[in-house]
Amino acid sequence: MRICGIKLTHDGSIALLEDRRLIFSVEQEKRDNNPRYQTIDNLDTVIDILGDHGLKTEDIDQFVIDGWDGEAESHFNVSSGQAPLVLRGGPYVERRPDGVLDPVEGTGLVIGGESFPYTSFSHVTGHIASAYCTSPFAAAAEPAYCLIWDGCIFPRLYYVDRGGARFLQSLFPIIGQAYAAAGHYFGPYKRSSQLTWDLGVAGKLMAFIALGSPHEDVISVFQELYEQHFLSRASTDDYCGPGTGDPDTSLASIHKFFDASVARLAGKPAEDVLASFHSFLERLLVREMGAAMLRHPYPGPQNLCIAGGCGLNIKWNSALRNTGLFAQVFVPPFPNDSGSAIGAACSAMAASDGFVSIDWSVYSGPVLRDADVPPGWKAAPCSLADLAALLAKNEPVVFLTGHAELGPRALGGRSIIASPTSPVMKDLLNDIKLREHFRPVAPICLEDRAPEIFDPGTPDPYMLFDHQTRANWRREIPAVVHLDGSARLQTVSRSSTHLVAQLLVEYESLTGIPLLCNTSANHHGRGFFPDVRSACDWGKVANVWSDGTLFSNERNERPRGDEGEYPGTATA
Repeated sequence: MRICGIKLTHDGSIALLEDRRLIFSVEQEKRDNNPRYQTIDNLDTVIDILGDHGLKTEDIDQFVIDGWDGEAESHFNVSSGQAPLVLRGGPYVERRPDGVLDPVEGTGLVIGGESFPYTSFSHVTGHIASAYCTSPFAAAAEPAYCLIWDGCIFPRLYYVDRGGARFLQSLFPIIGQAYAAAGHYFGPYKRSSQLTWDLGVAGKLMAFIALGSPHEDVISVFQELYEQHFLSRASTDDYCGPGTGDPDTSLASIHKFFDASVARLAGKPAEDVLASFHSFLERLLVREMGAAMLRHPYPGPQNLCIAGGCGLNIKWNSALRNTGLFAQVFVPPFPNDSGSAIGAACSAMAASDGFVSIDWSVYSGPVLRDADVPPGWKAAPCSLADLAALLAKNEPVVFLTGHAELGPRALGGRSIIASPTSPVMKDLLNDIKLREHFRPVAPICLEDRAPEIFDPGTPDPYMLFDHQTRANWRREIPAVVHLDGSARLQTVSRSSTHLVAQLLVEYESLTGIPLLCNTSANHHGRGFFPDVRSACDWGKVANVWSDGTLFSNERNERPRGDEGEYPGTATA
């Protein structure tokens, strides 16, 4: 049984399940250096991606489209070839507590001139299915709570087992976009036009707040205004029922809340205000989750899956894990809409077989394309031991191998790798990535040694929890230590067959340090490099390594020796 999941709107992607095994998930932004959050506007994309994997549309048993905005159903305006097409889809949220798997059946999915029937489920259903079906809980046939918090909905709690998923309640009446909206009123991303949806600022704010500190008096102001603007105006049905209300109305309410906040917090440093707002939301989330667990007790293991765009907030994930409420907390590497095509396919599987586990790998994205490198670049054989020696000389390297990773985090398949020991390496990497200097650079570390360097240092293969760098290591690895001492750690098993694991072993053997800097390899504002040529054309790093070959810019002069110089910057 082959099920093709399709996500048409932002973070557009195509995924294929075959007999409960994920064959691939290709995000549109990771093809052809496309912009971040790229949509799928033409269904010919389905033909192209299936063709890349040796398949045709007639090889697919079921097509499933991820749901989107709408109370009862959604509508998509797309093209098939040159012809415009309108498709029906599931709503954003299920319409009844037991209706997570209620389908919208459609006809007229025209691909390559042929018309196919299709199914669609709610957008939130896709998040539930993608998180639970890829979790260790599904693999162990254990139930789990599932928290879904997207930009335009309140945080929603579900209970999932093989037999189905049931909505329990919304935790509180604040949409996820509130976090990004705060940045439109305070700090470096402040803007004059407020009523907008912003997909990129939330992660930047999570880095910026390390410049400040939460203050109880500011948190108290947010708490008071929350009670005035949300709790006093919301009935239980408004935010605990299955619906979401109107997203634009919810966003307008958020902006009224912040208008009042600006008046009350005039003169306060923006970094402290934003750090305080983060703490306010974190406390609210933890408090209401605890209350919900008391209200909805279930026997057996107390597990939690987290998905939706807010699942990318590593500090909130860690706060929920640290409550002690849950035996385990799982966040997939694609908690945001980058996993929605997988979720659509898993929803169809759940409708027929129940919520069961799938066999999957995080490295199931597009394979590296073959492409000639541009003039001025020379190629030479380079073993992983040789590459480790180059990195030890403070030379950053674009590291490209195999299939791209799923989701928005570079996890060693499409990464810029560098030594963590240089105090200027973080500034270099932020400069070449056109990022602010307060942005952190993540460490990628051998799993067995992570606890000695980080607290807690527990396994974190997808870079989705917060860790503190232990004091005795901060001077050793300054490039991966954030301003508040934290690190967005990725751990890799020493026994992994992935080449980035073998590189870490070689670097540890040479230097005694079991970790490297890791940031995404991409043009600014675009998806991962699809081939070596793209990295060479970008040219901001003088060395590109791919599967045993080192490509070096012959015209590049690389300063070395003085740690005050930036290593590895291209001058051509």
